[in-house]
Amino acid sequence: MRFSFLGTGTSAGIPMIACDCAVCTSPDPRDKRLRTSASLEFVDGAGRERVILLDAGPDLRVQAMRQGLRRCDAILLTHNHVDHCFGLDEVRRFNAAQRTAIDLFADEHTMQSVRRIYTHILDREKNVNDSFVATLIPFTISQGDIDAGRAISLFGLHVTPLHLLHGKLPILGYRFDVAPGAPESLRDAAARVLPLAYCTDVSGIPPHTFGRLRGLRTLVLDCLRERAHPTHLRLDDAIGLAQQVDAEATYFVHMSHELAHEATQAMLPERVQLAHDCLSLPA
Repeated sequence: MRFSFLGTGTSAGIPMIACDCAVCTSPDPRDKRLRTSASLEFVDGAGRERVILLDAGPDLRVQAMRQGLRRCDAILLTHNHVDHCFGLDEVRRFNAAQRTAIDLFADEHTMQSVRRIYTHILDREKNVNDSFVATLIPFTISQGDIDAGRAISLFGLHVTPLHLLHGKLPILGYRFDVAPGAPESLRDAAARVLPLAYCTDVSGIPPHTFGRLRGLRTLVLDCLRERAHPTHLRLDDAIGLAQQVDAEATYFVHMSHELAHEATQAMLPERVQLAHDCLSLPA
């Protein structure tokens, strides 16, 4: 099993257009950040290779080629913002390569936005020409499922939607666990990565969500910059939340150009670190 950070940058990406700051011009490859997303690659109990994508932003084509991804079995969207879902057109190549449809999971608000933006995919019968578009099977995660913490079963894993706040916008994070009764081979493969919770674009974690963040091996958490921001965690708050959750290892994502990798890493406590593009776990 391999969890990979496909991108770790904020919505503008790093380097930003028309910026000559120290981070945007840094020679450190860890300061070059595509838009935040991730992949989980593993072999299921039947011996089939599986890939789950966490978000599908506008850099997905470059990220998939850089990571060597050759398939995609499911996409989990956290929310409807451009930097998290405007790469869905790119997954048509996975459809062609693997000759299967791809499951798409999102909450109701996000799915409504995706249906509006990607009418040519989700209502393809309305297209004037039967052109080359992605084949997605949409699954809407209900508010009742989120409130109850009901897990999605995916290829021997249990994926639990997590209620998070992105400013005033309720969004989703996801917790990954090995499903009860999964084969020992999958349990062994997952032992160094799972349980894992993916919590990007966070400004606050509701109290009832904290209970679903206990016992983590890996926490992936939003951390935009040192200064306060209305819809993201600042550095000190992200550190505080990481220490509250107390995962075995925490990785910060969605960093702006105000956080230089090396200098910021030197400020972080034990078991907390900045992620960077192309970092894979286990490292």
